[in-house]
Amino acid sequence: MTDSSSAAPVPHDASIVADELAATVWDAATSFRDIDPATAAERPAPGKWSPKEIVGHLIDSAANNHQRFVRAQEAPDQRFPGYAQDHWVRAQDYQSRDWEALIDLWQAYNLHLAHVIRAIPAETLETRLRVGDGEPVTLGWLIGDYLRHLRHHVHQILPESGSGS
Repeated sequence: MTDSSSAAPVPHDASIVADELAATVWDAATSFRDIDPATAAERPAPGKWSPKEIVGHLIDSAANNHQRFVRAQEAPDQRFPGYAQDHWVRAQDYQSRDWEALIDLWQAYNLHLAHVIRAIPAETLETRLRVGDGEPVTLGWLIGDYLRHLRHHVHQILPESGSGS
């Protein structure tokens, strides 16, 4: 998650973010499938993630944010743990996973999250929460930031996608 002062869409209607998430995922998954599996395993530089590892990281992000999206609706002012992103990517060895299987899991999980986001009642979008040691943010801000984060990483894999904001 990024600093709460950075720009992220703040939805007035969660269904807008859900629709944009679903559209981004459908388009990206189609383009990801055009990437050769050997190319998907290439790291652009030492210490940088391969496309496989980026998609793995996005799966981890989906798993962590899924809980936040649902649990934040239970009560205000909850604190959620952050997670050690590099450790999660290494521990799950995304490099050895089948590229098509990673894409399928990423796509299915995010289409489910679009459904979850669409079901968030408008009145809970202002519910405040914290992630790790971060500043308080609203649930609406968090779902907007999730979409921004996903697009940023899609743009790393598909620079021509224009979704690097």
